[in-house]
Amino acid sequence: MVRLTVLGSGSSGNCAVVSTDRTTLLIDAGLSAKQILLRLEAAGYALAQIDGILLTHEHQDHTGGLEVLTGKRDLCLYATALTQEAILSTLKLRGRTTWKMMTTGSAFDLQDLRVECFPVPHDAVDPVGFVVADCESRLGILSDVGYVTNLIKDRLRASHSLFIEANYDAELLDADTKRPWSTKQRISSRHGHLSNEQAAELLESIAHPELHHVVLGHLSDDCNAPERAIRRMQESLQRVGVTEARVLCAERHKATPTLEVARRLLS
Repeated sequence: MVRLTVLGSGSSGNCAVVSTDRTTLLIDAGLSAKQILLRLEAAGYALAQIDGILLTHEHQDHTGGLEVLTGKRDLCLYATALTQEAILSTLKLRGRTTWKMMTTGSAFDLQDLRVECFPVPHDAVDPVGFVVADCESRLGILSDVGYVTNLIKDRLRASHSLFIEANYDAELLDADTKRPWSTKQRISSRHGHLSNEQAAELLESIAHPELHHVVLGHLSDDCNAPERAIRRMQESLQRVGVTEARVLCAERHKATPTLEVARRLLS
C-alpha cells in the first residue's frame, strides 16, 4: 500500500513523503533542510530511510533544502536532464550525490514502486508530474501547473488518491492589492498555477468511485482559503456522484497526517 505524507506545501516551500513498507521517497525538497528533518521525525521517518528524491522542477520552493540535505547524507536525486542542469547551475550540492535521469513521458521501476513521469505546462525548464503506484494503489501528483492538458487527465484518471495544486481563488487573486498586475498575470497564465476552478474541473473530469483522497497543495496564503478550495472540490465530486472521497488541504507549517492512498478492502 502506498502512503502519502505532505511535510509542507505552499508558495514558500513544498515537500512530501511517498512510502510503502519497503520504499520511502521524497517528492521535492523545497522546505529548509531543518524543517524537512524535523517534520520527517514528527511523521515517523528519518533521512536515513530516504531511497531517493523525485524532483518536479528546479524552482527554489521545490529544491531549496537540497544543498544542506546532500551534505547530511548521500542522496539519489531523480530528475530530467534539463532539470538537473538547471539545479546544478544554481545550487552547490554536497556529499556524493547520485543522479538518476528521468525521461519525460516515461515510466520506471523503483524497488516495489512504478513511477510514471509526464510533462506539465509551467514556467520551468522541464516540469513534470508523477504517478507513483504499487500493485494495489495509485497516487497522482500534480504541482505547479498553468493549465490542465488532456495528457494530464489521461495520466491521473485511474488514481486512488490525488495530490494536486489549487493555488488561488480567482476572486481573491483579482482583489489582492499586494501583488502587481504583472505578478497576477504570471500566476494565472498558461504557465503559472492552477486556480480552484481549474483544479475542480480536472477533478470532475477524472473522479471515479474508487477515489479515496484529494489532497490540495500549494495554496496561496493571500489569494486562497482552505474552506473555499475544499468546498469547490466537493461540489465537483458531488456533481459526478463521487461522495466517499475525502478532500483536505495540505498544511503549510507542519506535516499533514499520513494517508493511505487506496481504501483497505474489508475481508
